[in-house]
Amino acid sequence: MTESSAKRLRRVGHKGAAHIEHGNTLASFDAALRYSVDMIELDVLSENPDGSGALLVAHDYEDMRSRTPLTFDQALEHLCGEAFAEIELDVDVKLPGYELRVLERLRDFELIPRTLVSGMFQSALAHIREAEPALRLGWSVPRVRRDYTTDMLTAIPALAFLTGYRAALPRRAEAALKEGRYDAIMAHWRVVTPALVRAVAAGGGELYVWTVDDVRMIDKLTRMGVDGIITNDPRLFDGSAAALSRSGT
Repeated sequence: MTESSAKRLRRVGHKGAAHIEHGNTLASFDAALRYSVDMIELDVLSENPDGSGALLVAHDYEDMRSRTPLTFDQALEHLCGEAFAEIELDVDVKLPGYELRVLERLRDFELIPRTLVSGMFQSALAHIREAEPALRLGWSVPRVRRDYTTDMLTAIPALAFLTGYRAALPRRAEAALKEGRYDAIMAHWRVVTPALVRAVAAGGGELYVWTVDDVRMIDKLTRMGVDGIITNDPRLFDGSAAALSRSGT
């Protein structure tokens, strides 16, 4: 195993542990804690698309309407509990328009030191950076609503797009990190390459990969030297460790 892949992998639970309990719920956060994650990712939306209304913990508006979601305050109050004291947070701001309200609540709960705010919209991240330079920011790439490569009607153009995107991303990521716009790159596993790993390291940032629900892919990315892996099922990390042990690495 190379020196880069020998560093300790950050284990991140997507929506808590969404393959164990319904994601973005207290039960899901508790499940992630049971399986020894280092960080819990949770999604925040405003009640209304214009950025107004309550801040709610939901991945999208379909998710929001299908159940009674937690308020952001309810989630933060739970995650401020003693049991979660050593767990970092990745707060994913899904859309622009309410990012400064999210920042205000993180300040009120004194969670700035152990939180990374991520998002796909650079304008929202820029507003947060200006208002709170001490808060770590992660740029999520690429900006998509779903994985178009799994749909036969869209797979070919999507894969063609990803080929060009993968080639350009390392340069863009390194420049953004060196300019101080972000502290981390949150990349979909389909766009992660050794060149991106090197570029993020050269830029002084961290590379987190989403959303990885396959042990073999976890092993591959770990060997590649990424900093963190985001999964719906943190039990897979133990499976990945066992597979590495059996291989003698």
